Amino acid sequence: MALEILSRIKYLLNGKGSNHMGASAEGVPKRLTYDEIQSKTYMEVKGSGTANQCPTLDGGAESFAFKPGKYNAKKFCLEPTSFTVKAESVSKNAPPEFQNTKLMTRLTYTLDEIEGPFEVSPDGTIKFEEKDGIDYAAVTVQLPGGERVPFLFTIKQLAASGKPENFSGEFLVPSYRGTSFLDPKGRGGSTGYDNAVALPAGGRGDEEELLKENIKNTASSTGKITLSVTKSKPETGEIIGVFESLQPSDTDLGAKTPKDVKIQGIWYAQLE
Repeated sequence: MALEILSRIKYLLNGKGSNHMGASAEGVPKRLTYDEIQSKTYMEVKGSGTANQCPTLDGGAESFAFKPGKYNAKKFCLEPTSFTVKAESVSKNAPPEFQNTKLMTRLTYTLDEIEGPFEVSPDGTIKFEEKDGIDYAAVTVQLPGGERVPFLFTIKQLAASGKPENFSGEFLVPSYRGTSFLDPKGRGGSTGYDNAVALPAGGRGDEEELLKENIKNTASSTGKITLSVTKSKPETGEIIGVFESLQPSDTDLGAKTPKDVKIQGIWYAQLE
């Protein structure tokens, strides 16, 4: 299965096929290089799906070909090609497994314009730290049984290291709703009431089964991502590869247990 997924992603990197299932309709544009995208006008890009795609690479080496040194990674882009969620299987008595999903939101899930220091050590080890950019996107997917799972696709504060063919690191996953969100009873993390007004009078607000619903939790969690380099072009500073990220879904401000969301796709960056 892993080889099939890798083959599919490499097929996409070569500019063939459609991207995510949400954009599998006829008319999906061919994957373009960075220069080709920059040559397009706003009206040529509008409504075409190109804005949700990471650039591809024309030519270059089928490996990481950059010399040791300190670089600045810019235009870092991550484009998911599949979202799977670990949930109860539709089969009776089967253990939870990662299930395919259907995209419920628009094609705005790609992270782009990310930048940060990128270091190549003499032994071939690379390090990357995420510092700035469009580093999160709210996404909602639907499981085969109809349940919808919202999550915040992100790589905030990522610190990844390792060999070019397999470097990984952990990142911060902020609360999906944020501290200023108010639920129907006016409860929030930093604004509104700290608990529902009617519950404390009877003492029910402190009961264990209601506590996590009544007292909002906006704590962040962590995720992990593994990236691999598939092609690089030192003369232009460009690099592309594939990634697999595992992170928690939304907790509804602490009221629900998060689900594991696995995101696979392609990435692109420019080193200078």
